[in-house]
Amino acid sequence: MFTFLKLSNITRQISTSCPNYFRLTPALLGEPLKKKKKIDPMVIKQREERRRRRLEKQIKKLEKNTRQYKPIDECEVPEELSNERKLRKRVLEPLSEETLVERVKLFKEWARYKHRRQLVDLKMFERLLMSQQLALDELRNESEELYQAAIQIDQTLIPFRSRGPVETPPIENFDSPDGEYIDISKKWKV
Repeated sequence: MFTFLKLSNITRQISTSCPNYFRLTPALLGEPLKKKKKIDPMVIKQREERRRRRLEKQIKKLEKNTRQYKPIDECEVPEELSNERKLRKRVLEPLSEETLVERVKLFKEWARYKHRRQLVDLKMFERLLMSQQLALDELRNESEELYQAAIQIDQTLIPFRSRGPVETPPIENFDSPDGEYIDISKKWKV
């Protein structure tokens, strides 16, 4: 009879001596679904129309603002300077006719000089390219291997070496400034 009780306890897995047999299931906290309210199709259509109009309005506003650039404070003239414009303005004597004619001659002469110099540079560059191409053609006629070696890019032509510290050493006894950083930059809506 004793063995029967023992077997029945094992099959049922209920025992007061061993707490491992107790099993708990999580609470699911389920509830029945709510019934959907039937909404009039005209109300839905009006809501969609309002939403569409609101989006169109926002798009128009954004399109207007695309042409406006954000002002740069550094490029704006301070109001004090614009108020002092009359005081700061220099009155220059009008240039004489001879000076104007001489300046025009100088500009023209400079333009001619630069044009001639550019033509000389272009001709020299052309001669260098032609002589290089002729030398490469002659080399190709002599030996294809030497030609292939000649047209390879030389990686050691411009060696790059860097010497110096990789990181800046810390400054001893540096007293960092205390205080708070306050951002005073203007915020712009986009």
